[in-house]
Amino acid sequence: MATSAREYSPAIEDYLKAIHQIAEASDGAPVQTQALADRLAVSTASVTGMMKRLDQSGLVEHAPYRGVVLTPKGAAVALEILRHHRLLELYLVEQLGMSWEEVHAEADRLEHVISEGLEDRIAAALGQPDRDPHGDPIPARDGSVPADPSRRLADAAEGADVEILRVSDRDPRLLRYLAERGLRPGATARVARVDELAGVITLAVDGGECTLALATAGEIDVRA
Repeated sequence: MATSAREYSPAIEDYLKAIHQIAEASDGAPVQTQALADRLAVSTASVTGMMKRLDQSGLVEHAPYRGVVLTPKGAAVALEILRHHRLLELYLVEQLGMSWEEVHAEADRLEHVISEGLEDRIAAALGQPDRDPHGDPIPARDGSVPADPSRRLADAAEGADVEILRVSDRDPRLLRYLAERGLRPGATARVARVDELAGVITLAVDGGECTLALATAGEIDVRA
């Protein structure tokens, strides 16, 4: 990647990563101040001040009341930090035996301090992986990201057979709950029932059934 994230503070890296992830989830739409404040658990005033700094540094394009988008320079930093984070998560699971619900917080801390040399060694030790333990694509060294043809489980039709691709890693309780029911990336299931009025979806998996809130199913990406 052309831009070294080491030029920037952890706070700036966190903002750029958050902008990228929110935009990714909304098909590239400009990211609003409130969405960033919610994601980072900070005040809207703090977000507004940081957006001005990032704009002046050429990392984002910010239009008041219309949202913010990453510039190519800002996107390069965001992708580098995401690469660090997701490689670290996979290393902690596969090499150190940590559970998938505890590695997100550890990777959040370590992503800001590892060198590019250590990043390369971790990637080599893991066999140059393209997915982390939660199914998120790991950006390549050149900033490219593996294609991710998926849709939300909440949008799957009744009777559909699906394979789980990605699970949100932000809530350890959700990850523990899904792991206990065998719902990890790579697992397959059939959508047995969808009850939109009750707000639940029932999956047939491993000879049994598992019922999830549609809001929870919205945190899981699948493919047919």
